[in-house]
Amino acid sequence: MKKLLLLIIIALFSINLNAQWRATNGFPSVLIYSFAISGSNIFAGTDANGVYLSTNNGSTWTAVNTGLPRGATIYSLAISGSNIFAGLYSDVLGYGGVYLSTNNGSTWTAVNTGLSSGATISLAISDSNIFAGTFGNGVYLSTSNGSAWTAMNTGLPSNTYIYSLAISGSNIFAGTNSGVYLSTNNGSAWTAVNTGLPSGVTINSLAISGSNIFAGTSTDGVYLSTNNGSTWTAVNTGLPSGATIYSLAISGSNIFAGTNSGVYLSTNNGSTWTAVNSGLPNNTNINSLAISGSNIFAGTSTDGVYLSTNNGSTTWTAVNTGLPSGATINSLAISGSNIFAGAYGNGVYLSTNNRSTWTAVNSGLAIGSGASITSLAISGSNIFAGSYFAGTGNSVYLSINNGSTWTEVNSGLPNAIIVITSLAISDSNIFAGTDGSGVYLSTNNGSTWTAVNTGLPSSVYVYSFAISGSNIFAGTAVGVYLSTNNGSTWTAMNTGLPSNTYINSLAISGSNIFAGTEGSGVYLSTNNGNTWTAVNTGLLSNEYVYSFAIIGSNIFAGTFGDGVYLSTNNGNTWTAVNTGLPSGGVGINSLAISGSNIFAAPDGNGIWIRPLSEMITVTGINGLTNQKTIDVFPNPSNGNFNIETTFTEKSVLQMLDITGKLLLTQTIQNGKTNLDASSLNEGIYHVSITNNEGVANKRLVIVK
Repeated sequence: MKKLLLLIIIALFSINLNAQWRATNGFPSVLIYSFAISGSNIFAGTDANGVYLSTNNGSTWTAVNTGLPRGATIYSLAISGSNIFAGLYSDVLGYGGVYLSTNNGSTWTAVNTGLSSGATISLAISDSNIFAGTFGNGVYLSTSNGSAWTAMNTGLPSNTYIYSLAISGSNIFAGTNSGVYLSTNNGSAWTAVNTGLPSGVTINSLAISGSNIFAGTSTDGVYLSTNNGSTWTAVNTGLPSGATIYSLAISGSNIFAGTNSGVYLSTNNGSTWTAVNSGLPNNTNINSLAISGSNIFAGTSTDGVYLSTNNGSTTWTAVNTGLPSGATINSLAISGSNIFAGAYGNGVYLSTNNRSTWTAVNSGLAIGSGASITSLAISGSNIFAGSYFAGTGNSVYLSINNGSTWTEVNSGLPNAIIVITSLAISDSNIFAGTDGSGVYLSTNNGSTWTAVNTGLPSSVYVYSFAISGSNIFAGTAVGVYLSTNNGSTWTAMNTGLPSNTYINSLAISGSNIFAGTEGSGVYLSTNNGNTWTAVNTGLLSNEYVYSFAIIGSNIFAGTFGDGVYLSTNNGNTWTAVNTGLPSGGVGINSLAISGSNIFAAPDGNGIWIRPLSEMITVTGINGLTNQKTIDVFPNPSNGNFNIETTFTEKSVLQMLDITGKLLLTQTIQNGKTNLDASSLNEGIYHVSITNNEGVANKRLVIVK
């Protein structure tokens, strides 16, 4: 019987199943910027995930992104007959523009001739005239279905942002960063129509009902004009003071306002407003609204799409099946069975089950200020988070209780608005890389910091660190630098690297150092950084490499827009391992390995998980190929094991059950340890020991 059980377990670890990456849960849903409806087809423009289509009233959504650039953020959508236009705010390379689909979103084509390369943030259509509002370049007009565009900016201030467009007969209204402008001649000339509006107000949204024009402002609620924009009056009774109005939609006598605190309804032409938020998350931003018959769709900033079938008067229901998570995860760090994720604008998330669910752990972090966690590092029970708060600057935070609470540890860091781009820990030394102020060192758990920049270029950006013994490597905007004296001095180590290349990521496996570049793929050094060689076979020739994860001789690389690649031969060749990841060319901001799983953070899509055994050849239950030597005795035992390895550096031991669930973690010094697993039940287990030198794996048997 035991022999049969062992054969079954070996099979579990040996067979490469036809499986794939899968999304984990607990993160915010994708941000919805725009809607457009044509019959039973509902199109949603998302942040960094392109366009999604629902044909069943929002019950399910499918990505329709063929032809759209990677990482497309869709600020605006407009439909004319069978033509669907998408206004692109930006893609992964920062380019905007307009895309056209003539087949219900199945494929898209760029229609940008004559347009500026900047963002397109609003669209409006009148007969054969298509108007595009841009981010700083005014209004453009196409009379040829987008084939060609002409700037139509006479009368508009220079560098005008066109946040909204609305058309009534021959009148075209433009909501800008300096009020409302009107054109009565198809955009040939524009006139400011701002009497009654606050000076310099930003107009986020416009909606027209008969002779009534409603303007949603950035800080002053809703304004109404009944005389073609000649004068405006505030109509804010019932709205929160200083309400931001992101969107407006009208159905008969009902006017809906999407605000920074949910949805409001007016049934009397804006004279009074009532909150209609039952079922919506508290204080959620409503970026977009769309109406189809009796159905109202609300696009939120962090919770996807909500549907009301009764004018919002009773309740809203989330309709997000098929939509991606909207969280952008910048960094991952692992401590035992705990996995920490640093999110853009959403602080820190924690998973304690090495599997599928995450919980925000943000007490003490300034999440209301839009805390973006750019980097994480762990030393024992201390967790350090490098952050950036939009408009206010940098900060390093420390948690000593598994993320339950955080405290600022910033003394000595510069006061300028910079980003803590990277963190690394070597014994009691904590290194912080910045985006323009080089490297800072703390030797007292973050209480104080000192600049350690001798030998580094002035105002250098430091994107990554890797540490091997006394060698500290820093990946900068101008190549790799090495310090052998704890950061006191740095030396350029760039022979063989492209000139002044950005080093986004670094990783070390034994004597091999891997550098992920911005536009030149992966480089390898086998002599402590003295020389570098490109190892890009299988990668794109201009690949951006953002992240690495290494286990034994297996190297995973997270790329800018092409997903995850795996090399099993020290970088000589690479193969894409993307089955199941979001389509559209996602950028992988971070990778981490915990137990038998690898975690990937696709940009704007939360965190995805995949068993290593699906991608790495496993030679029976004893573990991975090219492993280090490991001796365990006695084995079987009652749960107490002596373990000796050939490792010389500090290592991490992880014990797993046969399903891959992580059971316990401990540190090994000098290659030897005692493992007390006496609390576990009788059975067969797996132990994995990992450090920069490689990996050692072994089967353990507990008999009682």
